[in-house]
Parts: sequence; structure tokens; C-alpha cells
Amino acid sequence: MAVIHRTTMNPTKLELLTSWLPSRPWYVATGRAPELAKAGGFRLDDPQGEVGIEFMVVTDGSGDRAVSYHLPLAYRGTPLDGADEALVGTSEHGVLGKRWVYDGIHDPVFVERLLALLEGRAEPQAQSLTDTPDPSVTGRFDGVGLTPVSGPNAVADGPHGTELAVRTADGGAALTLAVTRVLRAQGSAEDGGRSRGEVTAEWERPGGDRGRGAFVVVRENAG
Repeated sequence: MAVIHRTTMNPTKLELLTSWLPSRPWYVATGRAPELAKAGGFRLDDPQGEVGIEFMVVTDGSGDRAVSYHLPLAYRGTPLDGADEALVGTSEHGVLGKRWVYDGIHDPVFVERLLALLEGRAEPQAQSLTDTPDPSVTGRFDGVGLTPVSGPNAVADGPHGTELAVRTADGGAALTLAVTRVLRAQGSAEDGGRSRGEVTAEWERPGGDRGRGAFVVVRENAG
């Protein structure tokens, strides 16, 4: 069970993300520095209690039109080997000490828990409360299970989001996890194949109402 500490982080998550976001190929550039505000999200528990797992939503108000981003984040007490390019930054946590913050799609513990959510083996948790399920988050997969594909090209960032290569657990069909980065209400990650599953959740839209859409889509590869 992840314990949510009421403490400080220096720099804050939003400060780290303000520097990191413009470097992403899916970031909608505005010509100005991001003006970020928290807009929701949820967490998953790491059964080993080592990695913090958060699906964070922030809204950037620096442009003429506010944009909401889905940012999967993994928090570790030591660096993750071979993941320097996925590092968002480091921060001093008021209780846990120095934390390494990563783009979660590159973290094997984060990915394993995401697959567990899709398969119904992990219960989504409230973003800011300890041991409190979030029933508004749903995950489904039409199949027997999923396993990640290893290798240097397993994760790909592009202008429409992030893709993670996976296979069905029986070693059969090759599939793609399409991670939505720019959120759209009632929309899903842009894909080029039939959906086999998805994670859907809510966030606070710039106008103050609640949006709901797909954070992650499992799709069949074309061909």
C-alpha cells in the first residue's frame, strides 16, 4: 500500500515538469514557458513498496487554448539503470529524501502495474489519499494477459503520444499500448488498429467541468 505523505518536494513536481515538457515531441508548443496546474490523476500500488506510481494530469495555460496532458510518473529512491533519457528530474522529498522521477512508461515496475490494471489485477487508488480506491478509473483487456516486449525500440515517443510494444501472455499477438498524452474528453489515443482494451479516467478540464477519456489504449497492430 502506497502511503501519501503530506510534505514538500523541492523542486516541486510542477517545477520539474515545466522544464521537461517542452522537450517532448507530443508537447503542443506555445512559444512561452508552460504555465502548469494540477488537474487530476490516480495512483497504483507497487506490491514491493519501492516505486511510486502516478498517472498525473496537468493543464498548460500558456497558450491561447489550455491543453491537458497525461503524465505517467515513477518515483524511485535510487536511479533506474539505463533510463537516463527517461529521467524527468530529481527532487528532495520532505520524508523520503532524494527521489528520482521518471517518465513511467520507461520504468519496468510502472509498466507491470499498468498491465495489471488492464487485466483487472490492480486496483486504482486515489491520487492524494492513502489506501483509498478510485472507482472512477476503469481498466479492461480483451484477452488472457499481456507481457512487455524488451529492446531498444520497445518505447517510442511521437507527435501523437507514446507507444509501448507488448504481446499477449501466451506469446501470440503483437500489440501496442498507445499512451494518450494530450487528453480529449471521450476520446482515446490515436491509433491505427482495433482496440483490445483501455484505461479510462477523469480529470478537471480548464473550464472547471470534468472530462473523461482514454489514458491508454491497447490496439492490434496493422497488418
